Amino acid sequence: MQEMEEGIRAFSTFRVLNGDANTLERDQLFRNMAQLFSYVSDRCDDEQVAQYDEVLCQLAELVEVEARTHVAKLLAPLERAPGNVVVRLANDAIEVAGPLLEFSNVLSDDDLIDIVANKSEEHRVAIAGRPNVPERVGEAIAEHGGSPSVVRLVRNSNAELGQATLERLIARASKDAELAADLRGRSDIDWKTLRGEIHSAGDKVLEVIAQIEPKVDPVTIGKVSAVVYNRMRNRAGFSSQEWKVAYNQVKALSDRKQLDERALMRFARFGYGHHTAAALTVLLRVGPEVFVKWLAMQDYVAITVALRALGVTPDLFDAMVASMPWRDLPTEADRANIRRRFEALSREEASEIFETWRAHSFRKRLPNEERVIGVA
Repeated sequence: MQEMEEGIRAFSTFRVLNGDANTLERDQLFRNMAQLFSYVSDRCDDEQVAQYDEVLCQLAELVEVEARTHVAKLLAPLERAPGNVVVRLANDAIEVAGPLLEFSNVLSDDDLIDIVANKSEEHRVAIAGRPNVPERVGEAIAEHGGSPSVVRLVRNSNAELGQATLERLIARASKDAELAADLRGRSDIDWKTLRGEIHSAGDKVLEVIAQIEPKVDPVTIGKVSAVVYNRMRNRAGFSSQEWKVAYNQVKALSDRKQLDERALMRFARFGYGHHTAAALTVLLRVGPEVFVKWLAMQDYVAITVALRALGVTPDLFDAMVASMPWRDLPTEADRANIRRRFEALSREEASEIFETWRAHSFRKRLPNEERVIGVA
């Protein structure tokens, strides 16, 4: 009943979109629309999300900063939120953008990197404190950030610091004692290995590493090894949490009409396996449970047919197969067999097979009917 009342209030004053209203009415409609969406976000289909997105984007241009701040706080914790308005508010003034930059899972790495490069240091500080800062985002902060955002990044134990990022941070640490101390406190950095891998930064960086490198005991070394192993294993296998985040980010990308071949190439290039799989789920219009089952069952035939029907290039096909979060990594022999099957199948044949599957096999099955289609 409360949701119904909110909906009536929200939709009763659409005249504000035509400018026939005062500021207070616009602000109230904006707040009510966002509140209503927060109630029903988990039940909206793509068309409904697109409708909310369009109206909220229009209203965001008409309302005051207080209303935008209120709506940003409502949208920040949602797993599914309209992609365009979230990006619009994330690029707003920091009092509006802050909650989204720090907590929204709808913002993709590319969204965050663009904001790091083009917005204020306060925006970068918010991003550096996210519950998870992926490697590419951390590298952007190390490149563009001032001391506050860089220090917060290094102090964030959930920030992934890749080699390129560390080289930048180490160079800065030579002139910043606080940053050097924070780097020294990171237990997930294998300094000895890093010294052997750094070439581009030269002797100066190696000297700084020698000064920073802590003396570690065997217990600490074990922890470092465990962290490295777990990161490698997570990238190789399927993670339900990573899938949830990736799927919602991909849906937001689709809201913005940016889920295309370029997006697939970007996901594959950077090894975003869960994003690759989620994108294919959306593009192929199959249920997430179908694609996840293909991955869990190592169903190379099903995914080969699906990708051939989608019309991806052979090189992109190879890259996506290699990056997807299979239960176990495909062997070289597996990948060779998959490529041969892909080349032997025409797009027309694949499309016919896939549409037959869609018509007969993607429906909900009874327990005794459970069988993954296309298993070799």
